Amino acid sequence: MRPMIALTIKPGSPNDERTRPATKPRHPTTTKQTPSRMQPQTTPPPDVKLQQLESHLWGAANILRGSPLDRTDWKSYILPLLFFKRICDCWDEEHAAMVQIYGEDFADEHRFQVPDGCHWNLVRETAANVGAAIANAMRGIERANQAHLYGVFGDGQWGNKDRLPDALLKDLVEHFSALPLGNQRVRNDIIGDAYEYLIKTFADATKKKAGEFYTPRSVVRLMIEILDPQEGETVYDPACGTGGMLLAAVEHVRAQGGDRRTFFGKLRYRVRQSALFARKMGPRGLGE
Repeated sequence: MRPMIALTIKPGSPNDERTRPATKPRHPTTTKQTPSRMQPQTTPPPDVKLQQLESHLWGAANILRGSPLDRTDWKSYILPLLFFKRICDCWDEEHAAMVQIYGEDFADEHRFQVPDGCHWNLVRETAANVGAAIANAMRGIERANQAHLYGVFGDGQWGNKDRLPDALLKDLVEHFSALPLGNQRVRNDIIGDAYEYLIKTFADATKKKAGEFYTPRSVVRLMIEILDPQEGETVYDPACGTGGMLLAAVEHVRAQGGDRRTFFGKLRYRVRQSALFARKMGPRGLGE
């Protein structure tokens, strides 16, 4: 039997915001934070626009240009860094909000767990063996979130210094550090759009076809209009790549006034977890 993936949460589930208590439980689980994981908050930067994020991702590709790493493998390292930074920036925002409201951090209130020693800022402070530090942090995050993030960072050979010397990786880390990627600065759909952009751009640059992973938006819209999915129905995508058609189906249901929380999408098990993560697929569905 093929696995069923729920695109959104059901009413009344533990993750449904309407059923959450207004106050924290009497004995919550807390997480002690170290100074190196958090940095002082300054004046918030402006929202990150899609064109800016696309330009930044291509800038990361330019850093890899001329390196021993084959250009066909670039996205296998750029996308994991994008997701890693995104997770940590969202964690920081949640931490700051909880400290402001409750005076402390609650581990069970984080969308994703970032274990001690696995935060982006710690990797950024690493002077040597940067690839190993990145790999260890990514594996640690995957282990702490196995239900939703297992395999999301892929199987890149981060510790291969012949292909990824420390200086090159530090340049990449600093490049991504310059752009805020939390929910307060970047809308969820922009991350998904940027993912699509990178898949298509690398396919064009390497003269390979992106059809297995990327379908033009106009084709997706046409297919959804023909299918006309309704609430309570299931849509199966046998060639799911970035998950764009499934989420377009959800948006169609919502635009028609249907309850998207009763809508399900079924996809091929081999689809990369990173595609779903980029498309805001997680324990709380489409979320905010």
